[in-house]
Amino acid sequence: MPVPQITRSKRRLETLRRQLASVGPVMRGTIVTNGKRHPQPYFSLNKNKRTYLIYLGDKRLKAARKLSENYKKVLQIIEEMTVINMALLKNDAVE
Repeated sequence: MPVPQITRSKRRLETLRRQLASVGPVMRGTIVTNGKRHPQPYFSLNKNKRTYLIYLGDKRLKAARKLSENYKKVLQIIEEMTVINMALLKNDAVE
């Protein structure tokens, strides 16, 4: 990997670190709807082969969506950082 490319990659990593720090609270899981006659929103989490549900209602739905979206942002940032760090490691340029 040429030196200018390494420099750009390291700059991008720093930008991603700042983005990661600014994401805010996160929560892994999915918003699901239960009920055929009267559908109700729940937050679903699978952990240790068990499903946990939290009733959201209208009151908590917006907050749960934001937490879930933040988690997805964190994953995207980490995936990009992983690709960059793999390239840097391959070229002995990781600090």
